[in-house]
Amino acid sequence: MATYTHTEDAEVAADDLFGFLAEPRNLPRYFPRMTAAEPEGGEAVHVEAEVHGDHVEGDAWLRPDAAERRLEWGAEGPDDYHGELQVDELAPGRSRITVSLHSVREAEGGEVQDGLERAMTALAQAAVEEERTRAEGYG
Repeated sequence: MATYTHTEDAEVAADDLFGFLAEPRNLPRYFPRMTAAEPEGGEAVHVEAEVHGDHVEGDAWLRPDAAERRLEWGAEGPDDYHGELQVDELAPGRSRITVSLHSVREAEGGEVQDGLERAMTALAQAAVEEERTRAEGYG
């Protein structure tokens, strides 16, 4: 099984950042290939994405633990794709996000690691924008 890990800092309070990440509808805001994510009750989430030019749909699960600021997710299938995310407070208004992805599929040329790093950068930017919008009274 391959494991990919990346850490990113964000200028957002840890609890606010975790709240943003734990909302499934926010997934398309920081996963470029994902086009929709809708909660279906309990841990179930229906997701849609564009992958290598193909529209794909599937069911995934999402397990937030707000007390620990930890999020686990996965999708059934041949790649046994799953991961976990941890949000830690570095200082008031500043957080660190650590993500690990696990899959039996190993990508060539660093495709998964590169995608993870791009998604984490987008995630931190989206969370900062969300925080700014909320602070300005629009969210």
